[in-house]
Parts: sequence; structure tokens; C-alpha cells
Amino acid sequence: MSLTLTTVGLDADDTLWHNERFFALTQDHFADLLRDHTDKDHLMDRLLAAERRNLAHYGYGIKGFTLSMIETAIEVTEGKVPAEVISQILDAGRDMLSHPVEVLPQVEQTLKRLRPQFKLILITKGDLLDQERKLAQSGLRDHFDAIEIVSEKTAAIYDAIFARHGTGADQGLMAGNSLASDVIPMIAAGGWAVHLPHDLTWALEHAQAPLSAPRFAALRTIGALPNHISRLLAD
Repeated sequence: MSLTLTTVGLDADDTLWHNERFFALTQDHFADLLRDHTDKDHLMDRLLAAERRNLAHYGYGIKGFTLSMIETAIEVTEGKVPAEVISQILDAGRDMLSHPVEVLPQVEQTLKRLRPQFKLILITKGDLLDQERKLAQSGLRDHFDAIEIVSEKTAAIYDAIFARHGTGADQGLMAGNSLASDVIPMIAAGGWAVHLPHDLTWALEHAQAPLSAPRFAALRTIGALPNHISRLLAD
């Protein structure tokens, strides 16, 4: 029986445009602010633990990250962090929320190649206002048939999205830089998944690649995606 593929989902941050680099720069600044209290490695471990702890409360995105930095600063200074440092952390968060959007190479050409043949869905998680801002500034909105900004990416979420905008997850493909969010739950939903690695990926998005899954593939660049899909359809 021939493969039917009707709908392609794409992640946004670090798949369509740069994102994690701004978190990395802010973490460097955060470490500099707290250099008299702890070393960077220990601070980053504490920050990551706070982010993990706070996901259920704050969700994904810059606002939760900023609150986690403040919490970590209070912890590592045993409540003695100066108000000026808290103010600078808040300034850093605001700067991140206004950073310019830089679309990754080959993205627009890839979307133009895929659009005539497939329904395209942007599926991203994080803060609603920030994700809407980045999408508007990217200039990519018109390439997509639907936009989904979700609080989490799970198999059930993919089931619902691909049923709502396509013909079901089993006839859909999801591509993105996160194995934990873009690949593994889509495979669990019965769909196809493509990992598009990025040099900078948040630690909480790391996972083991499902190498034995027949519907999984890893590509070096997003520009290779149209040819990959063509090969799938030809098999």
C-alpha cells in the first residue's frame, strides 16, 4: 500500500528561526551578575533545576525563564541578592522579549517547495504573545495554513492538531530540532517525525533518538526536508 502524506507540521524556535542563542547570552550575563556568589557551572545546574521545577507553573518561554533566574539568584545568595541584580535580571528578560527575529537558512525556500503539495502547520510551544511576535516579525505567516501555539507537545496534542487541520497524525509529518517535543510524541501518535538538529538545544529538550522507529529520520538541514518527503512517497 502506498504512503499517504497530507500534512506537514514544523516547529518554530531553532527550527525556523534562532532562539536558544538568546537564552545562552542571557545565561552568560546572569553568571556574571552572580560571579561573587557562585561559579557558572553550579549556577547553571541550579537554574536548570529551577526551570524543570517551574515548568508546570510557568510553562515554556522567556517569562518563566526570567522567574527561574530570579528564584535561582535568591537561592544561591541565601536571600541576600541585591535589588539591583534582580532589576538587571528583569531587564535581561525584557531584552529577550524584544530581540530581533533571524530566520534560519533555507527555511523560506523549503516552505515554498512544500506548500503546493501539503498542508503546512506551525506547531510551537511557549508564551503566546512572544511566539506571535516572532512569527509576525519572521515574515513566514503566509506560508502556513494553520498556527498552533500549545502549552506542551504530546502524542494527544499531535493527534488533535493533525485531525483538526489534516487527515490524522498517521498521514502527517512533524519536523523540528527537539527530540523530546517534536519527534518522540509524534512517533507515539503514529505519525512521521524528522529531527533537524540545532547547535544549541535546551537541555530539557534532549532525548534518545528513536532509531528503531521506522517513521523516524534525522536530516542535517531543513533544506533537505522536501527531498526526504519525496523519497518517502516514492517508496
